Amino acid sequence: MKIKVTDLNNKSVGEIELNDEIFGLPVRGDLLHRMVGYQLNKRRAGTHKTKGVSEISGTTKKPHKQKGTGRARQGSLRSPQFRGGARIFGPVVRSHATDLPKKVRKLALKTALSAKYAEGKLVILDAATLTEAKTKIVAAKLKAMGLLSALIVDAAVDEGFARAVRNLPAIDVLPQEGANVYDILRRDSLVLTKAAIADLEARLK
Repeated sequence: MKIKVTDLNNKSVGEIELNDEIFGLPVRGDLLHRMVGYQLNKRRAGTHKTKGVSEISGTTKKPHKQKGTGRARQGSLRSPQFRGGARIFGPVVRSHATDLPKKVRKLALKTALSAKYAEGKLVILDAATLTEAKTKIVAAKLKAMGLLSALIVDAAVDEGFARAVRNLPAIDVLPQEGANVYDILRRDSLVLTKAAIADLEARLK
């Protein structure tokens, strides 16, 4: 299938052929859901921690005798019912990462690319470079193209272009090897350069 190629001045500069096996797959919400969960779980720090009974500082002495006081029996002041006591079954330092087969991750990325193409929100750029790398200039160019929320993927990100879009809140720039399902879905449009398409097709075949 063919798609129009534009430049940063929103002028057509030809067409490019897209691989049906990467950009023409049926959209599967279940795959995208699993992949987004996988990515978000993997980036969780897992450093939350509460103290158990054995970690609370304090005496191990029985607070008062077992019988005859009229109060409930107690064995330790470090128990959870006391102020400053332990928390039972509280969170511990651990990894939240979940497993997902490599083939499923690869298919999910293809599905995300296909979803953007199916929605008509895939834009192909001739190149993502600027002669004058200024935020005001690139913001005006992207607005003219209707790109207010977009992920821009290039084979090798131009340093000047990346610096120019750095202050635009809803515009992200990634190199081709960093393209992922979560970042593709969280922005309204997906912008790929011709060089990025060549690398993605080689990577996902």
